[in-house]
Amino acid sequence: METKVSPLLDWVLQAHPDTPKTRAKQWIRAGRVSVNGVVLRQPHQLIPDPGDTLELGARHATTLACGPGWQIHPRVALLYLDAALAIVNKGPGLISVPAPNCDLSALSILADFLAGRLRAWDRGVAGRSLPPAYRRLQPLPVHRLDQYTSGVFCMATNPAARARLIEQLKAHTMKREYVAFVEGRARTPKGTWRQWLQLSPDELRQHVLSEKPASARGAEAQEAITHYEVIAEYPLAGGDGFVTKLRLRLETGRKHQIRAQAAYAGLPLIGDRTYHPAYRGHDPANPPIEFPRQALHAEVLCLEHPDPPGTRMSWTAALPPDLRQLESALRSARLPTRPPSRG
Repeated sequence: METKVSPLLDWVLQAHPDTPKTRAKQWIRAGRVSVNGVVLRQPHQLIPDPGDTLELGARHATTLACGPGWQIHPRVALLYLDAALAIVNKGPGLISVPAPNCDLSALSILADFLAGRLRAWDRGVAGRSLPPAYRRLQPLPVHRLDQYTSGVFCMATNPAARARLIEQLKAHTMKREYVAFVEGRARTPKGTWRQWLQLSPDELRQHVLSEKPASARGAEAQEAITHYEVIAEYPLAGGDGFVTKLRLRLETGRKHQIRAQAAYAGLPLIGDRTYHPAYRGHDPANPPIEFPRQALHAEVLCLEHPDPPGTRMSWTAALPPDLRQLESALRSARLPTRPPSRG
């Protein structure tokens, strides 16, 4: 006798005849349905009659399959979500977590989306398929990206997971890799920047200290360690210098760490209005290289899942459009040389 093969959704509806089809789909996508102990997430996946091996798990948020990312806001894509953490890809210009006089942030956008107060930007994908179990999650801050730095970062979705993720940051076991475009050429293809940083009283700028003055400052000075590797070098049009593409891995995570250390090494980030001397006080109509923000992107995040611990997970965020355009111009040597001085 030939074995009947039907979509998983049909078998779920057969086992739960009073359940609406939409709800059954949500169960499957939320990871609540398993066959022979294996979670299946595709409602239309063809399988033979599972019989008693089809099980419906408890109603709680497991892992949401986001594919390449759900665009829940023009500047926020959701890359991963479960009952312990959320991973997002933040666009430039948006702060990571709420700040005084600025409530809109990646964290607040995700909170509004989960609570149903915000319709997804891509309604055809995310708006109709977020399972109800996720509505109870509340994102909590773990670390942050600068407002004008784009890329991937994580938030916890319960207090215990937040504590474990912060422990990973303190133990330097959370791997964070960035891509930066800097002015100048590095002295070596690979290396490490190791300095001490002291935040200014207004907390808007880091000052780099040598070890002796740092020891005198006590807790005000914090050690900063960044590993760098040259990915590419691009000569500017007219032979007026180089722009270097770097990959940077944080060992510590201080505010403005990459930006301050890169400038101290003679490799200030393109577009950095705080640490690049040519942009500070420069004629805004004639920047050295036209770019509206610091050319820095958080590309890779790798961590140990906090609940249950033991599983390493990794996410990658591709360069956003503005950095892709910058690199395309660099490759074709279309970027102009530094404007001539006036007077």
